Amino acid sequence: MESFIAEVQIPEPSATPLERLRFLVNASRRSQAQFSSLIGIDPSAMSRLLSGRMPITDQFVNRLVVNLGISKQWFTTGQGVPFPRVNEVPGLTGSLKVYNNLETGRKGAPVYDIDATAGATPLTNMFADEHIIGRLDIPKLSPVNPVVRVSGNSMEPTLPNGAWISIREIQDPSIIMWGNIYLVVLNDYRMVKVVRHHPSDPSMIVLHSVNSDYDDIEVPRKAVLRMFLVENVIKCIDLV
Repeated sequence: MESFIAEVQIPEPSATPLERLRFLVNASRRSQAQFSSLIGIDPSAMSRLLSGRMPITDQFVNRLVVNLGISKQWFTTGQGVPFPRVNEVPGLTGSLKVYNNLETGRKGAPVYDIDATAGATPLTNMFADEHIIGRLDIPKLSPVNPVVRVSGNSMEPTLPNGAWISIREIQDPSIIMWGNIYLVVLNDYRMVKVVRHHPSDPSMIVLHSVNSDYDDIEVPRKAVLRMFLVENVIKCIDLV
């Protein structure tokens, strides 16, 4: 995302994270409600954060890092600059970096500020340039496939909470590579699951969770609006 700092004094390194949050809101030239929407939280929660009535959690800081492209080190410690040339994204560590869109000509897979499993809006409606937070350039990762994050622990340990996935839309959802992991878009839900044969009804599919605490879900094949094959899972253990 573009840097939106404009004519607002950057807080001193001795400032608190709350003061830096207030600075980001002022520098964005957006209303409090607009800023809340920008990072995906409820406006009432933002009001409590800005008033000091709600603590700034690490989860909230990660939202700022992903959705605004700010430096986590700067926000938490005051060291460095708010918008570095290279953004570190939670879950992508070590030598792996997401390059800021401001670096013109940078190639690589587009990384979107989208939680693949949150909400019901078809993802294809969300793959717009304004949702791209950077590009990821690593071997064996298709530069044309979107990279999005996932939440929840139903697929742990294969796909841990907060991992990032590279996905490719399947144009003909009637052709399924059984036993593979898909992002399945239904009318009311989006889920990342292992897709399996239904044992008795070919008009149904089974959405299987790796985590044994979760039951299988039986879904009519005609209820599937879109399917995205998960081609790569990007998590900390892969990046050593």
